[in-house]
Amino acid sequence: MTATERQQRDRAHRRQAIITASRQLAEAEGWDAVTTRRLADRIEYSQPVLYSHFAGKGDIIEAVAVEGFAELRLILRSAREAAGSPVAALRELARAYVGFALEHPALYDAMFALNTKLPFGRPEAPCELQAAFAELVEAVTPLAGERDPDTLTEVAWSALHGVATLTRARRLRPDYQQARLTMLVDQLAGVTG
Repeated sequence: MTATERQQRDRAHRRQAIITASRQLAEAEGWDAVTTRRLADRIEYSQPVLYSHFAGKGDIIEAVAVEGFAELRLILRSAREAAGSPVAALRELARAYVGFALEHPALYDAMFALNTKLPFGRPEAPCELQAAFAELVEAVTPLAGERDPDTLTEVAWSALHGVATLTRARRLRPDYQQARLTMLVDQLAGVTG
């Protein structure tokens, strides 16, 4: 390994340590607790080292969000592929999506609630965002019929985000989570009766 390769490896390791520490701190205490001073203490590097990787907290949140989309994609794919039919695939994907939001509230906030400069729905969106959305498209497309699959996927995503957000905020009846998801999937799939 050359000195340059070792420096690049060490730099990538420090960058990942910052992202990991940010996630852990945010999940434990919320995003307000994530400061460069606390991160520097946690990873045992100086604040200037943090700034050599990220311009500020906003850039760290974006890096965390991108990592979250990569994880969400894997979870959605696994749920979708484990199902035996298109309706079951969407049902499992919906359950996995809401479960992800509930299990990782600070990560979900970085992905969807906090203000970032990440471009959604545009060609320049990071590949991780596009890949996560593509998993939703894969689940929705077989059920779209004459409807535009991308638009139907946006509607499905919006509905799932609403259910996840309202559930996290304890604004919905907790005993009806499965009924809500079943009704949502049935509506998206055009299932009647």
